[in-house]
Amino acid sequence: EKPEIGLYHEIGIGGTPIPLWISDDGEEVVCVGSIEELEKLTNQKITDLHRESVDCLTIPSAHGKGHLHRVNEVFDCWFESGSMPYAQLHYPFENTEVFREGFPADFIAEGIDQTRGWFYTLLVISTALYKKAPFKNVIVNGLVLASDRQKMSKRKKNYPDPLEVINKYGADSLRLYLINSPVVRAEVLCFKEEGVRDILKDVFLPCYSEEVFDSVNIQNIMDCWILSYTQSLVAFVSKEMKAYRLYTVVPKLVKFVDHLTNWYVRMNRQRLKGDGGENDCKIALEVLCSVLYTMVRMMAPFTPFFTEFVYQNLRKVLKETNHHQESIHYLPFHNTNVERKVSRMQAVIDIGRLIRERNTLPIKYPLFELIVVHEDLLYLEDVKSLEEYIVKELNIRKLVVTREKQKYGVLHAEPDIKELGKSSVQNLKILHWQ
Repeated sequence: EKPEIGLYHEIGIGGTPIPLWISDDGEEVVCVGSIEELEKLTNQKITDLHRESVDCLTIPSAHGKGHLHRVNEVFDCWFESGSMPYAQLHYPFENTEVFREGFPADFIAEGIDQTRGWFYTLLVISTALYKKAPFKNVIVNGLVLASDRQKMSKRKKNYPDPLEVINKYGADSLRLYLINSPVVRAEVLCFKEEGVRDILKDVFLPCYSEEVFDSVNIQNIMDCWILSYTQSLVAFVSKEMKAYRLYTVVPKLVKFVDHLTNWYVRMNRQRLKGDGGENDCKIALEVLCSVLYTMVRMMAPFTPFFTEFVYQNLRKVLKETNHHQESIHYLPFHNTNVERKVSRMQAVIDIGRLIRERNTLPIKYPLFELIVVHEDLLYLEDVKSLEEYIVKELNIRKLVVTREKQKYGVLHAEPDIKELGKSSVQNLKILHWQ
């Protein structure tokens, strides 16, 4: 019987041939699973899987029914698109580990019309094979219509030339206009060139003015309310981006630019010019530079070109440190490296305090050496980078990090449940020292 999932065409010319070879009476069917198997069954070298190359191939019957011929049907082209997660890696014939690490995908993104197209076939094939969806999240965009709510038409010329819009307002203005529109919520957008112009006028030009104004030699410190507002925005953007809610982020970024340019800079313009004294001016400039540096990292995924331009100018006044990369797009949105290092430092200090407590060694008594043993070299490097804090907090003179467990007698013990017996197991506490 024909399948009911709608992934085939009857007697089609294009499309992938359905790999079923069947006897004349329809009782013997062979489903071929690979090129290698087809070559073995037909005793032919296979170099092309298109219909005109495989329809002539026959498979000898295993039950004396003559030769089996391929069925006339071919797969719908959507079957091929739905097979993308596997076909792109030639899975299951190779790249098994790569496939398993990346399946299911974190997200897929396409237009709302793909609900009955690509989204559907991806889901059908994956469910049939693995009983689960091939993606964790779906980002669906709506349709972009002309300003008159009609379909964009070359014949009617009811829309502006995209290249002219980009040349006039910049690619980032167009990009931000689209991301900040109903289209990212799977709704209809009636494209208006005026909207792109307003993004340039209200967002980029004010930012550009403040960026140029702030080309002095300064350092980053935290000192005023704009920094607090910035950190709140960082937390919000991080949360929303993880949930793939792009449409909630851009309005907040636009509002942030307004706060920065029309409130902070406007109300502190005299300080920024130095009217309040050199020290006051320096503090204001340091704050502005710090905020701009954070802002470009937040906006980089949305406005890659503009933020790169601003960042390259900021690099001229930022201190030369390892994390000031050549491009804004090499920088993480969050400085996760710092968070990781501090977290590992805290773990070492907590364990060190626990060891002191169990051995009745108060912090006021200095110790000569603390040895940290771990298999992960990066973990040890993180701990070593914060040696100053660990040494001071635990009151030790020397910190040693190593991967040599045997040298320092690091043991791992587990109880033999059978030997201990049920009565002992009830009150058993396992201590795992590592």
